[in-house]
Amino acid sequence: MPVRTVLPFLFAALAGAQSRDPGDRINAAIGRATHEKLKLNFEFRSRYEYRGGQQFGRVPDLATDLVRTRLGITYTPLPWLKVSGLVQDGRAPGYGPAAPNSVRDPLDVQEAFVELFGNHKTGWAITLGRQMLNYGEGRLIGSPQWAPLARTWDTVRIGYRLKNAQLEFILLSPIKVTIGTFNNPVFGDRVWGMYNVFPNLFRKSTVETYVLRHDQNRIGGFTGGNRPSGTDRLGVNTFGGRWLGPLIGGWRYSLEGALQNGRIGPAGHRGGAWHSALLRNWRIYGKAVDFSAEYNYSSGTANPLDTSRVSTFDQLYGANHDKFGHVDVLGWRNLHNLRSLTTVGVAKGVALNFMFDEFWLVSKRDALYNLQGRPIVQSIDGTAGRHVGREADLFLTYRGKHWQLGAGGGYFFKGQYVRTMTPGASPVLLYLFHTYSF
Repeated sequence: MPVRTVLPFLFAALAGAQSRDPGDRINAAIGRATHEKLKLNFEFRSRYEYRGGQQFGRVPDLATDLVRTRLGITYTPLPWLKVSGLVQDGRAPGYGPAAPNSVRDPLDVQEAFVELFGNHKTGWAITLGRQMLNYGEGRLIGSPQWAPLARTWDTVRIGYRLKNAQLEFILLSPIKVTIGTFNNPVFGDRVWGMYNVFPNLFRKSTVETYVLRHDQNRIGGFTGGNRPSGTDRLGVNTFGGRWLGPLIGGWRYSLEGALQNGRIGPAGHRGGAWHSALLRNWRIYGKAVDFSAEYNYSSGTANPLDTSRVSTFDQLYGANHDKFGHVDVLGWRNLHNLRSLTTVGVAKGVALNFMFDEFWLVSKRDALYNLQGRPIVQSIDGTAGRHVGREADLFLTYRGKHWQLGAGGGYFFKGQYVRTMTPGASPVLLYLFHTYSF
């Protein structure tokens, strides 16, 4: 459909922006003009946050506003063909001129992909291009939308769908944010393999299985110096699966386990991780109450001085926000974690949430790792203890048709390990946010 035909409808819809649902009006006008082949989506999000005691006092406190604007377009010229693109503008007005590329990326391409046969219930499906992705609960591969910019990849995805199965080959390379130029993929860092989903396999349970290979070339090597050939490469295989479904009495379960082997630099690698959760919904005095309790585990290296063996779990590119508390202190490496979340529906669209987490190291001699999987601090002799601390979070959210509003806070109560190994500041997060989208 020619642009000159679409624009009058778009401007007419924008002129009625004072109406109750301007986004619906815009898409309705475009849909009529293009016979439902073209659709726009838009998001404006602003979040003010204060972060104190970052990395237990090793990083300065921060108070800033994070603003993200997105405009996307999806065109379906044929029933088996979809073309989609999304531009994103991310800014941190209160951060100052030195805002890093983790919070700031003025106007860049976030998504641009072609999908073939994606709406077919059976048969082949192919996706090529740049795309945000989540597999399972995003514990190993995810695009955390809470992040100011959200991770995205250049991808090749080839799937085959059966009545009760979806088999998919994936090849993903992360996009590096580069301020001042268009973002490019890091082809020396890639995840590839199979991710398969079997819905309603038995008793309304869903099973997912995956075999993933993480390859990475790192300049300078994984040993931090000029070492023999092979120290600059990571090659880790992850074999795992996820199971979720109903139990008796209204309870539900979610399980995920992964084992790893391969090499990190010159060292052999063996690692593993585990997630388990029980979930339940009730109605108490007319209010919906959701409860979940979790145990999470990720392996650590017992003897960091042994350069021939590494056992610290490679968390790949997990969407770790909210997995280990809202303050976003820790990642899924060398960690025992107990977690509970209680959500009360206090009114229509309004939810009050309370989250509690407890943390211990698996290996006292391995490092404590941050959200991105990088070391924060390490006690090589293991004398600092094992208890990292606990975190409490309280937050309130409202969801409407196009609006989402929220406010909350979290506080990390430091344990013996943190008191011994760091300046001892307690991480804290306070935030207000609003999002409009259609």
